[in-house]
Amino acid sequence: MLDNLTTRLARVMKTLKGEARLTESNIADALREVRMALLEADVALPVVKDFIAAVKEKAVGQEVIGSLNPGQALIGVVHGELTKIMGEAHEGINFNTQPPAIVLMAGLQGAGKTTTVGKLGKFLKENHKKKVLVVSCDVYRPAAIEQLKSVAGQAGVDFFPSHVGEKPEAIALAALDWAKRHYHDVLLVDTAGRLAVDEEMMAEIKRLHAAIKPIETLFVVDAMLGQDAVNTAKAFNEALPLTGVVLTKLDGDARGGAALSVRHITGKPIKFSGVGEKLSGLEAFHPERMASRILGMGDVLSLIEDARKGIDEEKAVAFAKKLKAGKSFDLNDFKEQIAQMRNMGGLTSMMDKLPAQFSQMAGQLPAGAENKIVGRVEGIINSMTPAERAKPEIIKASRKRRIAAGSGVQVQEVNRLLNQFEQTQKMMKQFSKGGIGKLMRGMKGMMPGMR
Repeated sequence: MLDNLTTRLARVMKTLKGEARLTESNIADALREVRMALLEADVALPVVKDFIAAVKEKAVGQEVIGSLNPGQALIGVVHGELTKIMGEAHEGINFNTQPPAIVLMAGLQGAGKTTTVGKLGKFLKENHKKKVLVVSCDVYRPAAIEQLKSVAGQAGVDFFPSHVGEKPEAIALAALDWAKRHYHDVLLVDTAGRLAVDEEMMAEIKRLHAAIKPIETLFVVDAMLGQDAVNTAKAFNEALPLTGVVLTKLDGDARGGAALSVRHITGKPIKFSGVGEKLSGLEAFHPERMASRILGMGDVLSLIEDARKGIDEEKAVAFAKKLKAGKSFDLNDFKEQIAQMRNMGGLTSMMDKLPAQFSQMAGQLPAGAENKIVGRVEGIINSMTPAERAKPEIIKASRKRRIAAGSGVQVQEVNRLLNQFEQTQKMMKQFSKGGIGKLMRGMKGMMPGMR
């Protein structure tokens, strides 16, 4: 989502490389470009003005370290200010209350609110070991209640039933009573959305808030709305005592303005960001890490956290021992590594968190192509015999034709997979010898369609 902003800012920093020091003149030229980059990203004008003023003040002041070149110095200042406008540090859910901790979810229809309730329930269950109950107070759309029931089942959290015609306050109070009697740690309350902010909607959610007195009131906003997202957040913040924001669809095609504006405009922290449709696609929002990603530095800490959640440690240890012992990397291993990658959110998600020179690789894959590619690779490998997976070198013309027919692809697809496997096999040999740099350069060979 932030690729265009990242590219523009990188260009600005490059223009300063040949300068001997930061001056009023070259700072002004660079910040003019930064201002344009931020405005193109749909960042709110008041935020842009404050940001540019703060960067200018610090860049020509005492905070620039003399040992850095001007480009590096300005990157340091810009990184600090990007972090500051997004909130300095991550703020999680406040559990400092008598259980259950009530979390009220507010937002417009279509922002992904109900899915976010499921994602947050799964996140709290898996990362905080909380017993979670969810309830829908959207009495206008029967489909919304059924959707939450389905999402809750997939997330592995408890669901409290509600029905069209009931009053939202009565539903929420009944769910609260149930949560107390069944020792739930958290109650997530989904609310009705509208296509736009209106008085009736605000009056209803105010009554609901007064009835259950939540410790957290989170505003769920679609990052793809850009400037409109910020205006909507502001309206909700004036009507409700919001405690935080959840940005959804942060991996979409939006220009990124909401991520940089919403904290500054509302004064409330961005607590989580939603990526993808899977219920595992909710990340704690870390302003410093997001600033690093915007500046093309990557977000290796989040990548490590993804790895911890997505990788089977026993399988990883066994695989490492196999490589260390000098045993060959076969197609069974290749398939297993693809599965582990999928558990980490997929190649695109991984690359997006790496520094710019690696994250650009992800852009070479067409939209939606990754799942098709992975499915095709697994289908081809599944059509092979155990002997063929263990010793790919025995796969000659007749075997290739049989494998292609069994997996519903052309023989060329089988050839392409085998070629990519050979590249990966060579890369693993380099990795077993400690060549991490070669490993990263070799990642292009991990997936079809990448050059």
